[in-house]
Amino acid sequence: MTEYDLYINVKKPAIGIYVRSGAGLPDFAHPDEWVFDGTAPQDVLPPKVIAGVEANGHAFRELG
Repeated sequence: MTEYDLYINVKKPAIGIYVRSGAGLPDFAHPDEWVFDGTAPQDVLPPKVIAGVEANGHAFRELG
């Protein structure tokens, strides 16, 4: 099963970004603002997140 890594924005902890497990962060201007928060299997994520990662290599998600 496909897994996805979650990174949290330290300045805005309600925003997360998902990427394929092991892919690392996209080329952001401020990568130090993101911290790894764990890995999730595909079956626990919303289809919109999976589709975003497939289309763009990453998907943002509001957390909480």
